[in-house]
Amino acid sequence: MTRILGIDPGFERLGIAVLEKANKKTAFVKNFSVSKERVIFSECFKTSAELDFSERLRLIGGEVKKIIKEYQPEVLAIETLFLNTNQKTAMRVAEARGVAVYEAALAGLRIFEASPPQIKIATSGYGRATKEQMIKMVKILVNIKKNKTSDDEMDAIAIALTAFAHIRA
Repeated sequence: MTRILGIDPGFERLGIAVLEKANKKTAFVKNFSVSKERVIFSECFKTSAELDFSERLRLIGGEVKKIIKEYQPEVLAIETLFLNTNQKTAMRVAEARGVAVYEAALAGLRIFEASPPQIKIATSGYGRATKEQMIKMVKILVNIKKNKTSDDEMDAIAIALTAFAHIRA
């Protein structure tokens, strides 16, 4: 059994998902045996803008540590940052991302990083897919409860799926 912790980094909203895949083959599709990934946990973890930034980072670190302890993933799959026009926001997201990578490294997880275009290619087959196309494909690739609608949560699932695709290759 392989478990991957997918994280869509952010300091206000952190998408978190844990996916697993059985090592044994579980189904046959057109003469190919496949085993489908399964979402065993997902959430959009939020921190309040009223808190000091250092407190928000502490809360993010604590949440990541808790998820790692509870679900015992082997890999952290996390999105690399893309530069946007707001440098202050980008720096803060980078710091939140660093906290997640630190907690994963401390727990001995292997770190897998992917850029937004790599994630889009792995899940939809197109590096410039829209958010709506990505969400549609994620829902096709894994069984997700209907009440799961957070973009951040879906992105975390997509990042974990990308890691599974690269690990398999």
